[in-house]
Amino acid sequence: MRVFVTGATGFIGSAVVKELIATGHQVLGLCRSEEKAAALIAAGAEVHRGSLEDPESLKDGAARSDGVIHLAFNHDFSKFAANCEDDRRVIRALGSALAGSDRPLIVTSGTGMANTVPGQPAREDGAVISSDVIPRAASEEAAAAVGAEGVNVSVVRLPQVHDTVRQGLVTYAIAIAREKGVCAYIGDGHNRWPAAHVLDVARLYRLAIERAQAGVKYHAVAEEGVSHRDIADAIGRRLQIPVKSIRPEEAQAYFGWLAMFAAHDMPALSEQTRKKLGWQPTGPSLIADLEQLQLSEM
Repeated sequence: MRVFVTGATGFIGSAVVKELIATGHQVLGLCRSEEKAAALIAAGAEVHRGSLEDPESLKDGAARSDGVIHLAFNHDFSKFAANCEDDRRVIRALGSALAGSDRPLIVTSGTGMANTVPGQPAREDGAVISSDVIPRAASEEAAAAVGAEGVNVSVVRLPQVHDTVRQGLVTYAIAIAREKGVCAYIGDGHNRWPAAHVLDVARLYRLAIERAQAGVKYHAVAEEGVSHRDIADAIGRRLQIPVKSIRPEEAQAYFGWLAMFAAHDMPALSEQTRKKLGWQPTGPSLIADLEQLQLSEM
C-alpha cells in the first residue's frame, strides 16, 4: 500500500513510518519543515508538503494514497479544546477525499474516550464520551460522521505510549518533578494509566490499515493500568528525588494543566483488538522504560 501519514515525523509517527516501510509499504509523509523532510527521506519515505491548517494539502495527500493514518495532533494543552476542534476539521478534510472508496482512514484517539464506568477498564465497544465532556472525543465524533458518508474509517485509541525517551503524559510529569525537585502523586496514587511500548503501537497501526475493517475501534494497550504511585516511585528512583503524596486540592498548584489527568483512573483493555488483529505486544513495560530513562535526552 501507499500510505499517507500525518504526524509522520512525531514520536509515534516516525515509528509507524519505519514499521510500514520495513513491511513493504510505501509512505507519503505530511511535512512542512525542511529538517523534518530530510528525516522522512532518510527513513525511506516520500515527502508531501503541507500542514494541518491547509485542508487542500490534506485532501491531495489522501487522494494520492491507498490509505491514510492520521496521527498528527497539536499537543499545546493551553488550547486543548480548540486543538480538538481543529482535529475534527482535519478528519473531515481527509474523509472527503476518501468517501465512496474502500481506501481506509485510521483516526487517532485516546483510551479515555470509552472509560465511562468508574473503576472499570475501558473496552473497545464501550459507550463513547461526548466532546462536551472531554474535547478529545471530537476526533471520534468526526470519524463517525465521515463513516456515515461512506468512508472506511476505524479508530486507534492510545494509552501512554512510551520508550526510554518519551512516555505520553508521563513525560510532562517527569518535567514537573525535575523542576520542583519532588515527584508527587495524588492521594493514595492507586489511579491507573494504561500503557504500551511505541514499537508495539506502530505495529498495531500497520495491522489496522492492512485489515481495513470499517467502524472498528482498537485499543493499543499492552498494560491495562499502571498505578500513578508506581509511576511516581519509578520517576523518583531514576531522578533520585523524593516522592510524596499530595492532597487533591494541591494538585493544581503542583501539576498545573496536567492536574486534569493526574487523578483520573483510566484503565483499559485490548482483548477485542488482539483477537481482531492478532496483535501481541512484546515491548518492555512502562516502569521498565522509566527505570532506563535517558536523562540526557530530556
